[in-house]
Amino acid sequence: MMHCPQDLLAKLVSYQSLTPIDAGCQLYMMNYLRQIGFTCQILDNYPVNNFFAYLGAASPLLLFAGHTDVVAAGELAAWDSDPFVLTQRDHRLYARGSADMKGGLACMLDAVARFVKDYPTFAGGLGFLITSGEEGDAFHLGTPYVLEQLSNDGIRPTYCIVGEPSSETIVGDAIKIGRRGSLSADIVVHGKQGHVAFPHLAINPIHILSPVLHELTTMIWDHGNQYFPPTSMQITQLQAGGLGSNVIPGQIILQLNWRFSTEQTAASLQENVARCFERHNLMPEITWRLNGNPYLTTYGELLKQTVNAIVEITGKKPMLTTNGGTSDGRFIAACGIEVIELGMRYSTIHQANECIDATDLQMLSNIYYLICKKLIL
Repeated sequence: MMHCPQDLLAKLVSYQSLTPIDAGCQLYMMNYLRQIGFTCQILDNYPVNNFFAYLGAASPLLLFAGHTDVVAAGELAAWDSDPFVLTQRDHRLYARGSADMKGGLACMLDAVARFVKDYPTFAGGLGFLITSGEEGDAFHLGTPYVLEQLSNDGIRPTYCIVGEPSSETIVGDAIKIGRRGSLSADIVVHGKQGHVAFPHLAINPIHILSPVLHELTTMIWDHGNQYFPPTSMQITQLQAGGLGSNVIPGQIILQLNWRFSTEQTAASLQENVARCFERHNLMPEITWRLNGNPYLTTYGELLKQTVNAIVEITGKKPMLTTNGGTSDGRFIAACGIEVIELGMRYSTIHQANECIDATDLQMLSNIYYLICKKLIL
């Protein structure tokens, strides 16, 4: 069974797999993989759907990882066509998930099908780790859970390509070799509610928090390094008052997020924040959430052969970057697996009229195919 990557993408985007609901997209992928010889193992973790598929020997095992879930389409009036019907206009293919990341999944399926047909016997193994929980808050029920199950079964991939959109102006012009870590804090600072006419009888939490916010927002956390920009912090929510123009609020709620480099750890950031509040004689309630540690892949056979494959096909050496948000690569790297991210262009992801260039599909499929040859043939 063979399909071109555009046909595969058209089928994949037709499933309205809004995170974390898969809506049958993974069943289609598993049926496709079974027909070319893969064994598929369903590893659902409600409400997230997951599966692992494999073919060949245990080592070296090249794993293709990705997610079938997409973000909501948003206002349909902002789209020029149905977001769940692949539509071609002016050499571009429009649909929700076309770039992030069902385009990558279609290329993986196409590349592996061609590889297995051309080389029915090969020394290593091929695998797929697919989840429907990457885009939302249930990410811990997806890739981390599957990796734990694989570890329990004694399965450890050697290499992993995550199909997240990584390219900038042409497919293959950039490889993500790492990502920054993400740390969030939910903070409550208590004051004392009162009448604005009698401020001496109240404690305004907005006022007492203001010096802390000034210090935190102007703090230089680090200077980054050759691979990562400096650690940054952003205020993502600030809420207080609203009871009336003459009422001093009794508390303020604050949410912060750090995107941090390998120059920091979650513990060091938490310690610096605690000291800042102590300097201002405040004892807030803080709930910390580590969304992921930074990871970095600066060398190894996977990176070497991926660069070689891209140069062979495009004639240009790719940039090695760590920009963007978090991805499931952080969980894979934590298991000691060589991991990179290589996929479609990211310029339209999560937007209305998300799209890819029609020629990008075959280009990315060819790159994946050549990587398979270089690593496991």
